[in-house]
Amino acid sequence: MSSVPEESKCRYNYLGKSGLRVSNICLGAMTFGESNFQGAPRPGQLDEAGAFKLMNRFVEWGGNFIDTANVYGQGNSEKIVGSWLSGQERDRFVIATKVRMSMDPKNPNAVGLSRRHLTKSIDDSLKRLQTDYVDLYQSHAWDDAVPLEETLLTLNDLVRCGKVRYLGASNVTGWQLQNIVDLSKEMGLNSYIALQQQYNLVSRESELEPFQVCKLRGIGVLPWSPLKGGFLTGKVKRDQKPAEGRLGWASSANVNFQSSPSWTALNTERNWAVLETVEKIAKNKGKSPAQVSVRWLLQKSVVSSVIVGATKMHQLDDNMGAANGWELTQEEMAELDAVSKPESRYPYEMVWRLNESRANPWNPLAYV
Repeated sequence: MSSVPEESKCRYNYLGKSGLRVSNICLGAMTFGESNFQGAPRPGQLDEAGAFKLMNRFVEWGGNFIDTANVYGQGNSEKIVGSWLSGQERDRFVIATKVRMSMDPKNPNAVGLSRRHLTKSIDDSLKRLQTDYVDLYQSHAWDDAVPLEETLLTLNDLVRCGKVRYLGASNVTGWQLQNIVDLSKEMGLNSYIALQQQYNLVSRESELEPFQVCKLRGIGVLPWSPLKGGFLTGKVKRDQKPAEGRLGWASSANVNFQSSPSWTALNTERNWAVLETVEKIAKNKGKSPAQVSVRWLLQKSVVSSVIVGATKMHQLDDNMGAANGWELTQEEMAELDAVSKPESRYPYEMVWRLNESRANPWNPLAYV
């Protein structure tokens, strides 16, 4: 492998309003370790040796930010990251993990955001990660079963006792994130600094509400699935149902996840128009469609770092090629914005239309 030029290495951004600096591209570890769905192995999962090579190459690109979750491979991903981290200088890296999903279907208390599950989960994660703290601890999704006060007080205790440095959320609606922000402030608790949310040129729904909260409250956005399961790499062609990779697996397994969308969900005229625009701009700039798609995210003001996943070294290198050294022009950003614009429904359509002539860059509530 060739060495990475200094001018191409990651830039470092502040994670939201905190003083924590992270590489503008984050390595997602969902593909690390054996992982099953309904008894069938997920395709493309990396063993420890393969994951180590990927993380080492990520560091060569200047990356310092790795994201995992306790549910990835039911702990396998955290174990691999921890084994690698044990051979590194811990303080150089920002390690994020998540909690909420079921870790044992036979145990009704091994799921959710209760005090019991949170306190056990952080200890289990720290053991697997072979560290005495995680830099960013994120609630993996909202939990209707638990009072928000219980969750926030417990997470605040984890910060106070030093097991967690910062807090974040993932996969929430706008009103849920606003509740988290308001109640944390009302109770004098540590505030959330990050929102990990699906965000890409195909899925821009979070711009409607959650990202407006982020802008107003200084919460950094961490987009996951920046390539929509591989669709935005250009490897999937019109009228050709995918047969390989996660998209092929989703089609053959008859599933439709946000991270592995079905062919029916992807095969729309809007999505093909988006991909064709990405491919045109990529060709004009001498970049790959994946790099243009990631770069579009990096140039969004709410984004602190983009989470990329890879199973092969060339995929990582391609994604990392968006980190630095070039930019999309204002005209290219506008073209991508226009072709990927979500359908406008009430009240959003009315609000935007009435404010088209009222753009004020000094107003933090202006549209993303």
